[in-house]
Amino acid sequence: MHPVLRAAAERQGGLLTALDARRAGYGHDEIRSLRSTGEWVRLQRGVHTTAERPARLGGRPHAVDCLATLLFLDRPGAVVSHGSAARLLGLPVSDGLERTVRLTDPDQWRRGSTFRMNRAPLDADEVVRRGPLRLTSPARTLVDCAREWELEHAVVAMDAALLAGATTAGELVRVAAAQHCWRGTPRSRRAVGLADGRAESPLETRGRLRLVGSGLPAPELQVEIRSQGRLVGVVDAWFDGAAVAVEFDGRVTYTDPWRDRTARQVLWEEKRREDKLRALGTRVVRIVDADLGDRWPTLAAEVAALLAIPGPAVRRFTATARARGRRRSA
Repeated sequence: MHPVLRAAAERQGGLLTALDARRAGYGHDEIRSLRSTGEWVRLQRGVHTTAERPARLGGRPHAVDCLATLLFLDRPGAVVSHGSAARLLGLPVSDGLERTVRLTDPDQWRRGSTFRMNRAPLDADEVVRRGPLRLTSPARTLVDCAREWELEHAVVAMDAALLAGATTAGELVRVAAAQHCWRGTPRSRRAVGLADGRAESPLETRGRLRLVGSGLPAPELQVEIRSQGRLVGVVDAWFDGAAVAVEFDGRVTYTDPWRDRTARQVLWEEKRREDKLRALGTRVVRIVDADLGDRWPTLAAEVAALLAIPGPAVRRFTATARARGRRRSA
């Protein structure tokens, strides 16, 4: 490959344009021949990559699609945004989210069969760089998505970003306030108001929203229960007046145990911890993903009945909410 063309490909995550090729002296017939032999692969009209694929993008298909679209449009001010930015930032997205490349440009609206470019202002602090790609910042991405997504999906993504330290509650509030007259703003403000970075999994977020949606009080999250100064356990959610703990059990807890424990060890430790909590006079409710479906009205009624009964008059424990959640690591 000509050095000029190689340099262009290195700047562009392994992608190159027909214009790059012509600048390096490649003619139309030569480009067509390289495509026919499989040495070059066409990604967009006038945008190609080599058979080795773009190494700088880590082989991520959507990142390749985004970069190819940006090169095709040749809009220096455009950035990857909305659901596309959420994917590239590693935020949780719904399995049903469309694969359309989403972009934002301060000066132009445009739409194609594989992309959609919104026209909207972009502040300098709302743009970040990931390799050869420019994306909307986590806060801007989350608020943009929340204006379009279902509330639950938006709050799950916000909770995950807050937990990871990718953004702050203040940043979300600021970005949402700056979009005060944009379409979908009431949706994004509702999501921001419900976000809580102490939720340590999507199931915890979804379960919390179900509890609140059932007219139950909002629980405290990630509460340390101690007895005689010793930590008995940290519960996912806590209703203090009734001394009711809620634990959200995701299947990953048992299929991918933390800190090299076996599934059997996890189950045994969870049982012992729950027994200790109950011995202190607390009640424990366990919620699994399946409970959030058709069974939810029955379970919500059971939780409401527990909350109607006051906790022990004399407590042999203390309950203290953590300021923030903790990400699991091996």
